[in-house]
Amino acid sequence: MKLLKICELIEGEILFGDELLDREIYKAYGADLLSDVLAFAQSQTLLLTGLANIQVVRTAEIADLGAIIVVRGKKVENSIIDLAKDCNIPIITSKKTMFECCGLLYQMGLKACGPNDE
Repeated sequence: MKLLKICELIEGEILFGDELLDREIYKAYGADLLSDVLAFAQSQTLLLTGLANIQVVRTAEIADLGAIIVVRGKKVENSIIDLAKDCNIPIITSKKTMFECCGLLYQMGLKACGPNDE
């Protein structure tokens, strides 16, 4: 699923990555525990999180994630957006909850990734 479609579904606001909205996303992972993200997320996975801090972007960089969605309308500081730019990782916010975002994306066919994946 294209990142643009994902952004539309969750009524997201793009903080960085307008030029990357044609990026194809095959799986998503929703978590606030970044050690779980490192353990279970696969390359180019979409991360949905309630965290809005530098560690989220650093984790996305290390795990080679496809994009970050910060849920519940949390404010994302400019320093975090700047780091996302430096790492070329799209970052989007949504006023929807993590549960709502995950449900919408799953309903539209986006797969989850986790400990039982290949």
